[in-house]
Amino acid sequence: MSSVKNLKKDINFVLGDIIEAVYIYEMSTTGKPTDKTNTIIDEAIATFDNLIVKVNAKKVEDKKAHFKLINVELEQAANQLIDKINTLQ
Repeated sequence: MSSVKNLKKDINFVLGDIIEAVYIYEMSTTGKPTDKTNTIIDEAIATFDNLIVKVNAKKVEDKKAHFKLINVELEQAANQLIDKINTLQ
């Protein structure tokens, strides 16, 4: 099932890019982590863990709808994390 494989890759790449953006912000401003940046990274990791658990769920009646819902959840979580990165100062 290649769509599951691609969904896992999307989750990994999107949240990995968000964490990388936080690291770039840290290096370009203070040069070290702050409480706000650590919170964003922890949130991204928790989102990753949560979404992977949902992807790996075995007892799902409508797999297609389930995976679409996970994709929507990924997009919403990514947008929220990006907004938090954009408000860092």
